Amino acid sequence: MARGGISVFRLLCVFLAFVAGFAAVLFRLADLQLADRGELAEVSERIRTKFQVIEAKRGNIYDQRHNLLAAANRVWQVGVDPESLNPEDKPNWPRLAQLLDIPYEELRPKMLPGLRVIDGVETPIRWKTLADDITEVGYEEILALEIDGVYGNLHYKRVYPGKTNAAHVLGFVNKELTPVTGVELAMDFYLSGQKGWLETEYDGKRQEMVQFRKRQVDPVDGFHVFLTLDLMVQHVIDEELKKIAAMRPDGATIIVSNPSNGFILGLGNWPNYDPNEFYDTEKYPLAHRRNLAITDIYEPGSTFKIVPISAALSEEIVNPDREIDCSLDRVRYQGRIISLPDDYKDFGVLTVRNVVAYSSNRGSAYIGMMLGDQRLYRYARAFGFGEKTGFILSGEVTGILHKPARWDGLTVSRLPMGHAVACTPLQTHMAMTVMANNGVLMEPMIVSRVEDTEGNTIVEFQPKVRRRVISSIAALSMSEFLIKAAGPGGTAQNAQIPGMEVAGKTGTTQKIMKNGKYSHSEHVASFTGYFPARDPRLAITVVIDNPKTRYTAYGGRVAAPVFKRVAEQLIHIRGISPSSPNRSIALDKN
Repeated sequence: MARGGISVFRLLCVFLAFVAGFAAVLFRLADLQLADRGELAEVSERIRTKFQVIEAKRGNIYDQRHNLLAAANRVWQVGVDPESLNPEDKPNWPRLAQLLDIPYEELRPKMLPGLRVIDGVETPIRWKTLADDITEVGYEEILALEIDGVYGNLHYKRVYPGKTNAAHVLGFVNKELTPVTGVELAMDFYLSGQKGWLETEYDGKRQEMVQFRKRQVDPVDGFHVFLTLDLMVQHVIDEELKKIAAMRPDGATIIVSNPSNGFILGLGNWPNYDPNEFYDTEKYPLAHRRNLAITDIYEPGSTFKIVPISAALSEEIVNPDREIDCSLDRVRYQGRIISLPDDYKDFGVLTVRNVVAYSSNRGSAYIGMMLGDQRLYRYARAFGFGEKTGFILSGEVTGILHKPARWDGLTVSRLPMGHAVACTPLQTHMAMTVMANNGVLMEPMIVSRVEDTEGNTIVEFQPKVRRRVISSIAALSMSEFLIKAAGPGGTAQNAQIPGMEVAGKTGTTQKIMKNGKYSHSEHVASFTGYFPARDPRLAITVVIDNPKTRYTAYGGRVAAPVFKRVAEQLIHIRGISPSSPNRSIALDKN
């Protein structure tokens, strides 16, 4: 026994245990530093270093009056790292729940530590989302609670202040800020901006150690897009569509433009939707997102009569006073007898101007046959039927206009009255503006310019002429005819505006049923026109698909009054004077 009464054996055991413990620690350290060094260093670097993408702020969209139509708001996604929570902060949890606008019973479980399996290994959960879209003010209040482990990530939320106003023009971006439709998609190159990024280090409490920030590239915010749209005009359209909705139509479209430059001042459809709630498919079914003005087609009916008659005037085949026998029910054409379509009444003999004013099917068919297959087809294409208008928004269809080689025996007599052709409301609208623009077809425009964040113009879009369609003289003559059509005794007299000359044309077509036959109860009612007729400032087109009325839904009865109500409001909004000078004839030598 050793001195002091302590057993040598016990001392030896303690010594050996002490040495063994140190040996185990040294072995483990050696194992970590040598065998597992690479893997552990990689894990440590991954936890400590963070590569973070910095979102760019998407540019705003404005109307022509600088009214805000779409914006990107700074919001925060707030979450918690349960491993970094301090028990001393727990009394502030109820207040945190209030600021997040969630029940405390829902918050408390998220604040507790947990595990998740990654590659077969249980790993502590270092992030749980508590709430999205917290405003900057709300986020500052959350930070003021000084709860360790609770922090947020900045991102942007797209908002549309007008809600349903101009929804089909603006389109929307989804929650990942990916553009889906409308101007958002068409102008994404300018709106999206350029993302930035940074590489930095965090401490054990997930707080950034700024002094160790390695590399940083600042984001570049997107440019602002200005539209030709006038929010006041758009508001009138949207309110009128709400009234049309009372007729429970399958769909409806109203378009307003400046016929001289093709600028779209307003465009709306029913049914509509709120791009702020694009995800709510129960409230706003996917079909409501369809921009009917460019995606849906219909037979234009009598609004198409401007094509053969103005073409015949331009070709000098007829003059305004040429008489057409509308009592004939069949005529000889290229060596064969072709039946003419029925009229709603027996007109007898009409001048060309009265064929338009009274909308004679037979008179229009006869004039179209005077043009012949090829010229009738060529002018229909020149007016824009059977091809896209060039509108910048996606989803536009070409419509239907068959080449003469595919026509049946009756097409040459039915096409002039707007059958055997299908078009979009925008195609009809742009065709009518040819009359208001001295025979020239413009490309419809919705974007006027792009500005940077300093207000400097980056791109300015100029009006674009597509082609001359008819002569200036023919266009002026047609305007005179269309004034009579919208005057007393004409088919569009319900479009008359006291003190203002209106030029326009109604259209009523029977819808084609699934069996290929025309329906006797379902119609598409339309009206398209412009004013002041002798110095056009605005063109308006109204198309209402299958309105549910107690009477036949004629264009003159259903669509023309809508034109009048919209026009009367826009006269005051746009300051349009009824006493405008006559248009001068710009002779085209080309």
